[in-house]
Amino acid sequence: MPHLPKLQNEERHQVSTTGLKVLVIDDSNTIRRSAEIFLKQGGHEVMLAEDGFDALSKVNDYQPNLIFCDILMPRLDGYQTCAIIKRNARFSSVPVVMLSSKDGVFDKARGRMVGSQDYLTKPFTKDQLLQTVQQFGTAK
Repeated sequence: MPHLPKLQNEERHQVSTTGLKVLVIDDSNTIRRSAEIFLKQGGHEVMLAEDGFDALSKVNDYQPNLIFCDILMPRLDGYQTCAIIKRNARFSSVPVVMLSSKDGVFDKARGRMVGSQDYLTKPFTKDQLLQTVQQFGTAK
């Protein structure tokens, strides 16, 4: 796959997002599988992780272009997972979108505090998920 240069925000909408590497972190098998199906239908490569610890090794090995991260997970929650990813210089520029069944202002604000770029409420539709990928994803 050819490497594309990083583009400024105003140029991003012109780039095809086909072929992005997307990591989905969620302890719900249903959510992981739904996201995987939707993303693959959108032409993206997908890696799944079931919790924050699982995700941290996969981020390093897989080097995703975009990360979807559930908030409520056992062992290491989404806020902690996002903060750890963002503290690593290699991955600090990778967009993280928080996933939650709660649509609260507090949750959104807390997500921003740990470095997430956006917030997607579960259950999400295929269109919502793919629009979010298009908004944040730029092929590398």
